[in-house]
Amino acid sequence: MTTDNNDKPRAPASGHTPGPTPTPSAAATTVGRRSAGRNGWAQPQTPGTLSKKVQRRLTAPQATRTNAIHPGAWWLWALGLGTAASRTTNPLLLALLIGVAGYVVAARRTEAPWAHSYAAFVKLALAVLLIRLAFAVILGSPIPGTHTLLTLPELPLPDWAEGIRIGGRVTAEGLTFALYDGLKLATLLICVGAANALANPARLLKSLPGALYEAGVAVVVALTFAPNLIADVQRLRAARRLRGRPDKGLRGLLQVGLPVLEGALERSVALAAAMDARGYGRTADVPRTVRRTTAVLTLGGLVGVCAGTYGLLTAEGGSYGLPVLLAGLAAALAGLWLGGRRSLRTRYRPDAWGVRAWLVAASGAAVATLLILYASYAPSNSAALHPGVVPLTAPTLPLWPAAAILLGILPAFVAPAPENTRRKTARPKNTRKEPS
Repeated sequence: MTTDNNDKPRAPASGHTPGPTPTPSAAATTVGRRSAGRNGWAQPQTPGTLSKKVQRRLTAPQATRTNAIHPGAWWLWALGLGTAASRTTNPLLLALLIGVAGYVVAARRTEAPWAHSYAAFVKLALAVLLIRLAFAVILGSPIPGTHTLLTLPELPLPDWAEGIRIGGRVTAEGLTFALYDGLKLATLLICVGAANALANPARLLKSLPGALYEAGVAVVVALTFAPNLIADVQRLRAARRLRGRPDKGLRGLLQVGLPVLEGALERSVALAAAMDARGYGRTADVPRTVRRTTAVLTLGGLVGVCAGTYGLLTAEGGSYGLPVLLAGLAAALAGLWLGGRRSLRTRYRPDAWGVRAWLVAASGAAVATLLILYASYAPSNSAALHPGVVPLTAPTLPLWPAAAILLGILPAFVAPAPENTRRKTARPKNTRKEPS
């Protein structure tokens, strides 16, 4: 029996009996909760959602002008790696240091002209290593050895040149010692090249105290000379290749050298005009007592630093070395602070030293500190850091120093990623259409 009112129940059709009211299933309940979450209700978080949030929080952000790492942090990180390299001659540890520096540079280098100088420093390091080996072959080595590789004709020298020889016997022990020594120097150069490729020299100049501004300008100009020179040479060689002209050999070098020199002179003139327009060299009028106090504090502080450092390096000065060093540092910093009052300069948008900069600097300091502590902990550890060549044995990789060096790779994950790195690591979209 049916009625026109839709609110009243209709009578079932003939032959059918009304059954029990259906209850919602578990799947329907889950779908309802998801739709409720989209409508603004509380939505439960799955483990996958939490892991994505944690990963997004731990991922380094994209580098901008406001969150870029302070250049001083990059230099402290590189100096820490260089200090660690100076404490060992183990070729395995030195190769690990080179790998850490290279990975960080590859991950966090920008497309600025001064950022492409790392390859030049690597080539310079290889040249230094080859020159050190050549000197060991031609001039000999003071390391005695029994494994003779080859014998060169020896040039007789007068009596006043005793102790020097040209040619003679070349031993495996002497060549291995030269390889270890040259590899250490090459690692130091690569660490300095990493700092040049990662730290912006102009921003580093802005961070210097006022008393060191004039000297800092000279240092920054000297540091940027090599990157700018390399950029000019690459640009001119590319232009000659496009014109079908030779860019290698002595002829290509002579034809590229003159435009490079001309560009350097033009850049120097432009820099001088810019410095003059910005009032470079102006000083403020300060009282004579302040000038004298500044000179006394600065000179006395530097003398104290030298005396304290000498005391720490000698066995007799272990008692007074550290106090004198700290007093000298305090006096030198006070002199620099007073000397900054003579410099009339302001900072536009000064660089902030954030948490990521502390992590970058601390990673380099940790590498140097841990290697120094490892070497001073036990005399047997020094043999692992400085493998012997007499008798000739294969170097081993000590685990704790290797783990300490791996801490230097932290900037590759905490420093903001440049835009070009993000573009390279982004997964390309699949624009190909499936065939029908």
